Amino acid sequence: MIGRAPVAAALLALLAGPALAGEVEQVPHGMVVTTDAGEHVRVLAYADGTFRVTVANDLAQVAPSLMVIHDADGEPVFYQDQAIASLTTHMGHAVIGRSDGRLTVYDAAGTLLLDEYAPARTLQRVQIEGQQWLATRAQFNRGSDEGLYGLGQHQNRQMNYNGEDVELAQHNMAIAIPYLVSTRGYGILWDNNSITRVGDPQEYEQLDLDWRASYFVGGRHVLARPERTIDYQYIEDQQRWPQEARSAVVAATTGQNPAGHSAQLQQVVWRGQYRPRTSGTHKFRLYSSGYVKLFANDVEVLSRWRQNWNPWFHNFELDLEAGMATELRVEWEPDQGYIALEHADPLPDADRHSVSFASEAGRAIDYYVVPAPSMDDAIAGYRRLTGNAPMMPRWAFGFWQSRQRYETQDQLVDVLRQYRDARIPIDTIVQDWFYWPEDQWGSHGFDPARFPDPAAMVAAVHNMDARIMLSVWPKFYPGTANAQELAAGGYLYQRPLDAGQLDWVGPGYANTFYDPYAAQAREIYFRQMADRLLPLGFDAWWMDATEPDWHSNLSVQQRKYQMTSPATGVPGAAIFNSYPLLHAQGVAEGLRAAQPDRRPVILTRSGFGGIQRASAALWSGDVAARWDDLRDQISAGLNLSVAGVPNWTHDIGGFAVENRFSNQDPAHLPEWRELYLRWFQFGAFSPLFRSHGEFPQRETPIIAAQDAAMMEGLTHYHRLRYRLMPYIYTLAAGTHFADGTIIRPLVMDFEADRQVWDIDDEYMFGPSLLAAPVTRFGARNREVYLPAGTDWYDTNTGARYTGGQTVTADAPRERMPLFVRAGSIVPLGPDVQYTGENPQGELTVHVFAGADGAFSLYEDQGEDMGYVRGEFSRIPMRWHDRAKLLAIGERQGSFPGMEQWREIAVIVHDGSVPGPVFEREGNGGLLYSGHAVP
Repeated sequence: MIGRAPVAAALLALLAGPALAGEVEQVPHGMVVTTDAGEHVRVLAYADGTFRVTVANDLAQVAPSLMVIHDADGEPVFYQDQAIASLTTHMGHAVIGRSDGRLTVYDAAGTLLLDEYAPARTLQRVQIEGQQWLATRAQFNRGSDEGLYGLGQHQNRQMNYNGEDVELAQHNMAIAIPYLVSTRGYGILWDNNSITRVGDPQEYEQLDLDWRASYFVGGRHVLARPERTIDYQYIEDQQRWPQEARSAVVAATTGQNPAGHSAQLQQVVWRGQYRPRTSGTHKFRLYSSGYVKLFANDVEVLSRWRQNWNPWFHNFELDLEAGMATELRVEWEPDQGYIALEHADPLPDADRHSVSFASEAGRAIDYYVVPAPSMDDAIAGYRRLTGNAPMMPRWAFGFWQSRQRYETQDQLVDVLRQYRDARIPIDTIVQDWFYWPEDQWGSHGFDPARFPDPAAMVAAVHNMDARIMLSVWPKFYPGTANAQELAAGGYLYQRPLDAGQLDWVGPGYANTFYDPYAAQAREIYFRQMADRLLPLGFDAWWMDATEPDWHSNLSVQQRKYQMTSPATGVPGAAIFNSYPLLHAQGVAEGLRAAQPDRRPVILTRSGFGGIQRASAALWSGDVAARWDDLRDQISAGLNLSVAGVPNWTHDIGGFAVENRFSNQDPAHLPEWRELYLRWFQFGAFSPLFRSHGEFPQRETPIIAAQDAAMMEGLTHYHRLRYRLMPYIYTLAAGTHFADGTIIRPLVMDFEADRQVWDIDDEYMFGPSLLAAPVTRFGARNREVYLPAGTDWYDTNTGARYTGGQTVTADAPRERMPLFVRAGSIVPLGPDVQYTGENPQGELTVHVFAGADGAFSLYEDQGEDMGYVRGEFSRIPMRWHDRAKLLAIGERQGSFPGMEQWREIAVIVHDGSVPGPVFEREGNGGLLYSGHAVP
């Protein structure tokens, strides 16, 4: 009977409750407590110390998890008395109050990690398409000051989520992964597939005021009228446009501009006075596309732009006093776009700073508490539950070039040839959508007029020592043979077709998606891919629109309705977030069976819990080419990484471009070039290094052809990325073998330094490099906070700094601030044109004095599955700072084709030699044969 002392605090609190205690039953790996209210609280233990907690009226109704693939396997020590029942593992204790089912979790030392607020627990019956489901909620740690991270990818510059609201709902630019990691020492995986709100459990409401709306067309005031809300949010809302103000905006609903409505500039200005009933921090979300500015008491709060067909939310907050008026003004240029303004009242402080999950539809409250002495432990525990991350091939970590889109196979091959002729390193080129005949989306065939010989295109790419990725969607035109086969099995969504929705291609075509919720449907989908596309030799698969994106700007209610699974009958509301996981999983399993000794490479626009097991990388969607959007990508990618996804990328330069850039106006060309350069610098220190977007073309030989300094800046980062490949590929191996994370918020490595908890524009690239992207036009320096507890080296100047301070780092247009942590060992390889060129060539090992350090260089064949068979090597290196000695240990392991001898040069940095550190060359070196070098 162990574990009583650590739960003493819980006993004191719970003994004060009602005398009547619920029933307790031991079950394999755990226990079930039945509360006084009749709820069943089941707690199961895992061997690693994770607890699964399920609260249900009927445990038999709990559905199998889509995210979690491992069952409980722990053997906890069970204890009960009148007030509580508990399970104890080597990592901690889970305690349940017998009367009310309240959960508390402690670590092995008895420190409280998670404290449930039982009155907030909700299992509310809801009717969805005639079926009974449950709206669920659980809340923990009221009034907490812990740091909270993860939850996937979100575009609102939120780093530490404590005090923030996050809606987990798949979207073009938002990825919902319900895993939250705390600085308190735990992670929590909320196992629910529906839309989930973290923070405020209530959906934001449109701000209802006495708005005064003024409409302008071509600069002429045409209408003034009162309006209760600002609400042109979805397609169906466009019908409310006043006739007097109609112009090209009607194209948003029809795809065309009807006669009589000239395409003149539209503007709308709303003015309203908001008198809140409650004092405190009021939260707002402005959903918009086109140009929009929002002012509070004449102070600009927001100024944003998005492409007209891709609106999304911009969060802001105002500290307001009850009864005090705030003048709000919204100025909008629609450009056929969408807008809505939503609001939430302040929460009590204890609720605002708490951990709360609320989901729209489930069968139970179901979640996993992962013990996490470090944030790396939290990610490792998450992957033990949801699946290990397979290794991507080495070439995937080189440079990828893409365009929306290469219109012919000659265009694609010519672009790759330009890179090779200019000797600019590249590994992958991408063929985006619409290579098929116009009316045959989903046929997996190529238009013979534009792509007469796709196999020859692939061969030409391979002959230039590069790889090629192909875009393949889950979308189908119903007349194609593939769609008809899926429809015959009941695996094609019919509701989008019944709605008469047309896409944006040519005259507009009826279209729908396949249903991946049946294994048979996934098998058919992959076989269709395999029959037409695998024989052509493509190396990687780009799976776009996997939210799924039925039709741009449908309301969320319409998306739920259309997503109801025809194969299983499960309502779309109950599975809203899970589509990308099932779809990617089906393709990954198919690739592994069809090409068993080849590492699958999948790039998918959306993901869900467990997506990493599907050999999938994610990217941040069709983001806009603006400085704010560049800044937003940093926290978006970092929190996705904390949610367990190691491989992530973004469209360097931003996907969608304002007219002032796309028309190549000379007045704006300097800003466009600088924006692309700054985004490219960030891309070089992202897990995957990939350029993609709409016109202007972004290929390095093209975009920098008239700007020699820009060309030097871009090629510098091409080459630095490739020289860093020994370091980067070792990080990639760590994501598989050690559940590692490539891009890391500073809190992961410097949690004790509270200064870093909220930093959203710096990060660690692996254990050694601190990247500080520049996200402001015209900036030629930026402030960089250097975390405490170590010294740091500026890679551009060689200067050495003490941590725990903010420095002003030089940032000329062509260089980004990049620092190295003292004690780091950073191996660089030779200057090459692709990752397969001389992969075991000479090494230059840079050592940064100031602390002891270690690095274990990983190498393997690069693209086969030998790594899972143990076919790889490690070269351990250790720096002894006091002795100023680098010891290179005996090589461990081997793989086919491994070189027996390596030339290794060593450069030790101590801050005394000025200049760029990675451009220094070693004076001679040693010939390493695999034996230890003291």
